[in-house]
Parts: sequence; C-alpha cells; structure tokens
Amino acid sequence: MQTVQGMTELEYAFLFTLRKVNSIKLEGFKPFFNNLPVDPYIKGNYRSRRLSRFTVVGDKLVKLPHGYFYQSKDYNPLMGDIKREFAELDDALIELDIFKSLVFAFTDSCKLHPEAEIGVHQIRISCSPENMGNPAPEGIHSDGTDFIGIFSVNRHNILGGETRLYTAKKEKPIFSKILNPGELLLVNDHEFFHYAAPIKPEIPEQGTWDVFVLTSPSLLSN
Repeated sequence: MQTVQGMTELEYAFLFTLRKVNSIKLEGFKPFFNNLPVDPYIKGNYRSRRLSRFTVVGDKLVKLPHGYFYQSKDYNPLMGDIKREFAELDDALIELDIFKSLVFAFTDSCKLHPEAEIGVHQIRISCSPENMGNPAPEGIHSDGTDFIGIFSVNRHNILGGETRLYTAKKEKPIFSKILNPGELLLVNDHEFFHYAAPIKPEIPEQGTWDVFVLTSPSLLSN
C-alpha cells in the first residue's frame, strides 16, 4: 500500500467508506440547527455554521481552546489565506451522548491516534424558490487535512445535494450519492477531491440541509 509521508499504514487504512450510524437518534440534534449564526464569509446568507475542536482522551471527549479556521488558497481558492472565525458549538449539544457517539464513530473508523485533534463543523445550507443553496461554493476541492467525515442529520424539502468524490478535478466522480440522514461518509483527504451539489426546494417553500463535517487535523489555529 502506498503511504503518504508522515502517515503510518494504520492511519492510511482506508480511502473512503460509507456507514450508517444506527446508535445516533437524529431528533436530538435537530433543535441545535435552528440557531446557527450565518456564515459571514460567503455571499447570499444561505450557509450557517458553528465550529469547535476536540480530542478524545480515553472514553471522554475534551473540547480544546477555540481558534480561527485557516486554509491556504491551494486548497480553498475562494476563502483561502483568510483567518475565518466562527462561533463555537453549543455546550448543550456537546454534552449529548449522540454527539459523543458521532465523534467516536469518526475517530474509530479513521483509526485516529490517541489525542488526535478533531474539528467539528455544524452546518446548515438553506434554499428558497428564489435562491439555490450551494454547499461547496469553492467547487471541487480537498480540505488540506488527513481525514474528513460528512454526517447527514436532516434533509427538509430539498432536491439535490449529492456528495461526490473525485480522483482528479477534471474527471468524472468515482462516487456520487445523496447522503441520507444518519449516514456518515469517511474520506481520506489525501486521495480524493470532494464536492456537494447545490440544493433547491422540492416544493416552493424554504428547504434546509443539516450536516456535521468532521476533520482531523482540525485546521484550527490559536
């Protein structure tokens, strides 16, 4: 198996995998998506977001000091080289057993080393009859991290939003699927570019797509 410099074969144990996390009762997450602050870094006010970083110590989830989110333009041509600051996740959300189960599902599936740093983005993409929602305004991209987890919480009155994986930006996707609520897609960020297609309402009312995106490392800096 080819390995990436600085990574062990264990850390490089998968390319991508899709799993259903049956232990998570999604209803417990839904109230926490109704008060997300609007992402001020993109035009249109259709994306709302919170972000915190954690580590796992034994069987406990430990929140780390907050920081700013940073990617270079090599990975994010739209928002790269900008220190982005987002509100932290709600403390009541972090205390939920289902939230801990989600983070543990990510760390266990990726076989992260002890005390690895994990970023958790809580994101809502909205759309209306007048405006589509664009989950990935930067286009087909990689994040500049090691592992990514995309967990679908809820899809309300939307069409589209397929998650796609590519081995090269100008090739056809090797994976394309609408992630159903409760499904967790795990991706080796060194091997694939990813993208999520725009969403539009199924009937002429507002629609929303709620997801958690987990990364390790977190890409947060002090």
